[in-house]
Amino acid sequence: MATDFQVSGSNAQALFTLKIHRGEGRALLAMNWRRGEPPQDFVGFAIQYQEPGKPRWLNLPNRLGFARADGTVDAKRLATWLSPIQMFRWVHFPFNAELPGAFTYRVTPVFMDAKDKLSYGQAQEAALELRRETYPGRLNVSFTRGFISSQAFVDTYGDEGDISTLLPDKAERGLDFVPTHPRAEKAYAWMGFEARSALLETLDLALADPQAQVRVIAYDLNEPAIVQRLERLGPRLRLIIDDDGAHGKPGSAETQAEARLAASAGAPHVKRQHLGGLQHNKTIVVDGPAVKKVVCGSTNLSWRGLYVQSNNAIVLSGQRPVAIFAAAFEAYWASDKPADFAATASATWTPLGLKDIRVQVAFSPHGSANALLAGIGQDIAGTRSSLFYSLAFLSITPGVVKNAITQVTQDKTRFVYGMADQPLGGIVLVTPDGNEAPLSPAALGANVPQPFRREPVGGAGVRMHHKFVVIDFDKPTARVYTGSYNFSGAADLKNGENLLLIRNRRVAVAYMIEALGLFDHYRFRVKQAQATRSRQPLTLKRPPRAPGEEPWWADHYRDGPKMRDRKLFSA
Repeated sequence: MATDFQVSGSNAQALFTLKIHRGEGRALLAMNWRRGEPPQDFVGFAIQYQEPGKPRWLNLPNRLGFARADGTVDAKRLATWLSPIQMFRWVHFPFNAELPGAFTYRVTPVFMDAKDKLSYGQAQEAALELRRETYPGRLNVSFTRGFISSQAFVDTYGDEGDISTLLPDKAERGLDFVPTHPRAEKAYAWMGFEARSALLETLDLALADPQAQVRVIAYDLNEPAIVQRLERLGPRLRLIIDDDGAHGKPGSAETQAEARLAASAGAPHVKRQHLGGLQHNKTIVVDGPAVKKVVCGSTNLSWRGLYVQSNNAIVLSGQRPVAIFAAAFEAYWASDKPADFAATASATWTPLGLKDIRVQVAFSPHGSANALLAGIGQDIAGTRSSLFYSLAFLSITPGVVKNAITQVTQDKTRFVYGMADQPLGGIVLVTPDGNEAPLSPAALGANVPQPFRREPVGGAGVRMHHKFVVIDFDKPTARVYTGSYNFSGAADLKNGENLLLIRNRRVAVAYMIEALGLFDHYRFRVKQAQATRSRQPLTLKRPPRAPGEEPWWADHYRDGPKMRDRKLFSA
């Protein structure tokens, strides 16, 4: 059914199977050959889709094509109908993903004969609703785009030289920065994706409800559109801002925001705080007759948080989530030490009471009696089928969670894709065979081979800022840990943090697709770096024409991790 979060093609005559998984503003298409191995002349899949209620079929583009005799690729032949996808799965971001109704996908196998002529087999079709909200009126998972280093960004909004027209070079200049890019607003909507729209929409709803009271806790606070909205709330706003380290300096954006918001809301309504380490929450609570919403997660209220980093924001609706987060805000306001907060009810797991969605929240800091880190490590170690994670600061976070991830990765009966930061701004990818592929900051965008265009790196600092773990997305026991919580001793016992445990397959699949899309994006960077070093262009592979040649799909049937990948998502 189109309303399901996973649907399958029904053409029994097609040579392959198709399964589509719903993500947030995207879809994961997974294919598998129905019997045995594909034939040698199989060169990939053509993918087309229809938007809801529209008859026209749109071809997904490919950035790779078949090389001509001179080694170049015809840019006019990059639709997948002519340049098929040589993968058994693909994450697609429809341009109009927010449209109501079902998106219909058609996937067709493509073959090539000895004279390079293409032919096509029977297609599979399936339809599903992407919908903007995960669970309308209850819970919405949203993500930033996180793809500033991408050909999609370069194609639409300009090359590396344009970044200075979109983003301030330093955080302390953020509140006064005025973009000069001619398409700045559209670029911000693209970069901030659903997380930006969900966050700004929540604040706009608060402004539209004159009786709504708003409670905000901010770690980074330097995005003008957000601060301007907070100013317009006047005395209906109460706000806690982190003052640890650089945030507490006189010229910081957070100190500038404090002065502006103290003037608009009243000085007694603004508090600076760092508890035992950081006040690391990023939460907004809106409590009014017309709107009752909470925003939490990893997305800082900042330029980098919304427009450069990979982040998630969760919007919760209803009286109970509002009451629970408001109580945590009051507990923070009244606490000057970690032990003060750890003794409150907010520091323990609390169900949010959302219909048909099992969600719990706990706020840090905890004490030794109600610490959570060890239990999370045990839960990760109990992974049965698959583990996906995207964890900022894992490289500097030893302990039970890192040990549990290592344990699961070394178990060859478990499937693992992981992303973590590296010191000095890089990223490391972990594959199901336990191999690690490090990416330096230079490899994250600028170092690309032909025919690709140079991409912006996005400035210094953390790029991958997510904090989530997805356990067993394909099981009834699927669950996600996420929030501002960095799965470290400091996050557990010192900092102000929010941590959600969501036991729900629709949500788990959405986070799995986010992890998979980012993983594929950065793994392609590894291939680009290799192609740059070898000075070989990246192109599609033709069928074997000489003894000893292998078809493009051979690794997906010979290599253990790739075989498991092919089967896991298509099952």
